[in-house]
Amino acid sequence: MSRLEDLLHDALTDAGSRVAPSPDLFDRIQAGIDADRARRHGRQRAAVIAATLTALVAGAAVAFTYRQGEPHMDWWILEIIAFALLAATALVLGPFIKRFGRSYAADVFRSNPSTGKSFIVLTDFAYYLIFAAYIAFTTTIDRPSDWAATVGAEQVQHNIVRAGGILLIIGVLHGVNLLVLPIIGRLLTLNRRLDQQMRELTDAHLSDRDLTQPDN
Repeated sequence: MSRLEDLLHDALTDAGSRVAPSPDLFDRIQAGIDADRARRHGRQRAAVIAATLTALVAGAAVAFTYRQGEPHMDWWILEIIAFALLAATALVLGPFIKRFGRSYAADVFRSNPSTGKSFIVLTDFAYYLIFAAYIAFTTTIDRPSDWAATVGAEQVQHNIVRAGGILLIIGVLHGVNLLVLPIIGRLLTLNRRLDQQMRELTDAHLSDRDLTQPDN
């Protein structure tokens, strides 16, 4: 080997000999593998559930739509289908978006990850409450006077607006979350630093007082 290669080899060997292996390295690797396996299983379960719900809704729609070989759908059938689709959108699309923002949230709350996880869980609860309230507010129980007994253009337009509304709510909430998370993460970091500084000042003050007190 050349002189440069010898120097590089000696430097890397010397640096490697001073580095102690992490005691929890295997545990962290195993936790990462388990988390990745759980995410894959969760995606598979979500896909199976979504496909099953879609098949059930489609089967119910076909069963109740065709009468004597002709298409004929009562107004309440479309309302049930719309309700199921809105609920599926809220349950599937929200976690799907959150999965892509997990690294972003981890970077924002890197100084206090436990608080960040609790904040994200509480935010998810708030999101689902908003989605449930929107679906409940826009659900039609009694047929309005301007709707026909069978599905018409007015009812179709109403449900298109409902679908657009829940997509708008999901997009706005996640957009606001992207803007607010850094501010909250910064405030929590500053608060934690202030608490640490206050503890250090208090400990220093108590130490100085103990030193200045005369011995009995």
